[in-house]
Amino acid sequence: MGMNKIAETIFRYKKAVLKKLPEYGFEEEGGGYVYRTQICDNQMRLIVRINVCGEVETEVFDTETEEPYTLFLVDGAVGEFVGKVRSDYAGVLEDIAEKCFEREVFKGAHTQPLIEYVREKYGDELEFLWEKTPDCAVWRRKDNRKWYAAILTVRYSKLGIEREGTVEIIDMRMDPTELEKAVDDRTYYRGYHMNKKHWVTMLLDGSAPYDELVRRLDESYALAKK
Repeated sequence: MGMNKIAETIFRYKKAVLKKLPEYGFEEEGGGYVYRTQICDNQMRLIVRINVCGEVETEVFDTETEEPYTLFLVDGAVGEFVGKVRSDYAGVLEDIAEKCFEREVFKGAHTQPLIEYVREKYGDELEFLWEKTPDCAVWRRKDNRKWYAAILTVRYSKLGIEREGTVEIIDMRMDPTELEKAVDDRTYYRGYHMNKKHWVTMLLDGSAPYDELVRRLDESYALAKK
């Protein structure tokens, strides 16, 4: 019971849209939602539970013995039947993820508010361009397709910050003269993985004022028109 490697991979960077669950076939039960279906030619019963926080748990039972079946979750377990259960199980979860979840990669204190701000003001959505780095994305102007901002997930140490863990950052265009005056390695950093004379980096963990982030983002959008 609970999340496993298959489920974790499928639901990674995704957030449940609870109102879509009943439409899919989930029933309200125990303060959450439950979906039951048969897989592997009706030999197995799959139960998917999603609580109000969007956390997913799954169970598979042998329909004849009513015993839990977990062999398909064991690394290295092979065989036609095991493969069939594993394939059917993943297929159901992938369909649920596609129809009842939305992409939610970023969770920084200021990241989601910025995403909503850009969506409302400019009508732009983040573009995830790199398969190998699914936690990095960019915003581009519609008229000339130039980038005006990028949101990346990096280790604090990459910015010279003596702190463990990762942080979401935003790279934005900035006038070179102003950039030279602004960089202080506290609120403003030279552009990470960008031209350090024309791009600035700010943290999205709450350490940089939100109003300042919005102001710089608007300036970056304007600079990308040139």
